[in-house]
Amino acid sequence: MVDLRVDLSGIMLDNPVIPASGTFGYGQEFAALYDINCLGTFSFKGTTQDPRFGNPTPRIAETPAGMLNAVGLQNPGVEKVVAEELPRLRQIFRKPVMANVSGFSVEEYAHTCALLDREEQVGWLEVNISCPNVHNGGMSFGATPEAAARVTRAVKAVTTKPVYMKLSPNVADIAAIAQACEEAGADGVSLINTLLGMRFDLKSRRPLLANGTGGLSGPAVFPVALRMVYQVYEAVHIPVIGMGGVSSAEDVIEMMLAGAAAVEVGAANLVNPYACRDIIQDLPRVMEKYGIRSLREITGGAHHG
Repeated sequence: MVDLRVDLSGIMLDNPVIPASGTFGYGQEFAALYDINCLGTFSFKGTTQDPRFGNPTPRIAETPAGMLNAVGLQNPGVEKVVAEELPRLRQIFRKPVMANVSGFSVEEYAHTCALLDREEQVGWLEVNISCPNVHNGGMSFGATPEAAARVTRAVKAVTTKPVYMKLSPNVADIAAIAQACEEAGADGVSLINTLLGMRFDLKSRRPLLANGTGGLSGPAVFPVALRMVYQVYEAVHIPVIGMGGVSSAEDVIEMMLAGAAAVEVGAANLVNPYACRDIIQDLPRVMEKYGIRSLREITGGAHHG
């Protein structure tokens, strides 16, 4: 028998597979298709202090081996999530859930995290610092070590649960950002978020997305994500959640060898709603094929020769 369990900041997961924020909603749509309790956990839709309608349409565009999105953090706001979404979630999901948080100021991050930290079913806070800082000309909070550390400290000051900072790949040195988060008290980091990209409509000669640019996800980004997880694992001493183009059990194993303690699956859910379930079911076969008895033993295995 193989052992799929992994430890994420003291909480044991049945397996390392986690649907990524923005690709799984609050779980309801997928629960109508299969028992989502087979998941390790899932990261629910990025939640902000106030309700957001999101960006104008069109905000999705296909690309070879991936997709672009500029959804714009559409969500009902943290108060409605606490009052409505989490009680509904408890009816279909019996495990701790990961709360993904976005914000446009340090104060917003802290406020939203403080409210979600009080919720019993929330096991971890995943703090997306790819958002534009409205007080700094729109530059992403994750663009500099200083800004990333500032958000980390503010969130840690008002929370008791493990805080994972979700890092942007659109930076010069992602390892330096991860180190700054660790030094500021982060319990872990998750990476990568989407890569900035765009497409054009040849007839109108205008961008396909109303927003102009969007985030690239899907299999095309997997090698980039793998490289960044590998680099960050070498730079920090806190757990890393790896993501970016993961679409198979083999991809999960690769991510863990690079340094991931758990693995998020994003765009694959939008192509095949059963993707996470299928990956979990296939993991024992792949583990046996490569002589892996326990997934906890292979995290960072590529670094050890």
